[in-house]
Amino acid sequence: MPSRWTPHATVATVVEQDQRFLMIEEICAGETVINQPAGHIEQGETIINAAIRETLEESGWQVTPTALIGLYTYTAPTNGVTYHRYCFSASADQYLPDSPLDDGILGPRWMTIEELRNCPNLRSSMVLSCVEDYLAGKLFPLNAIVEHP
Repeated sequence: MPSRWTPHATVATVVEQDQRFLMIEEICAGETVINQPAGHIEQGETIINAAIRETLEESGWQVTPTALIGLYTYTAPTNGVTYHRYCFSASADQYLPDSPLDDGILGPRWMTIEELRNCPNLRSSMVLSCVEDYLAGKLFPLNAIVEHP
């Protein structure tokens, strides 16, 4: 019997401040790449709380999600894993410079849309898609996500 296909559930945030976007410089497969604050949803965690936690763990920023930008799918060519990404817009509330960052995270970077469009080392195509959709106003209310207990 074939194994069941199981996508990885992840979250990401698009945080804009002063026409710059909060990005993460990180190491992936030995290369330095640029990503949104993003990561896996943990068991028993709500999707929105996962986005808040991941943003803090990867950037040192406390944020408040304001809207759902969309649900994105991506199959990584390196390992064949499919990711389902819930991407949120969020406001930057407070920077905590002493907050420990996850392993492999080099730190936060604020980048303009032009820098992102010209960036040769985005972690995946979802990175720019999420920001472009945010800029196009593709925003849905947070209550579009219904989580049953």
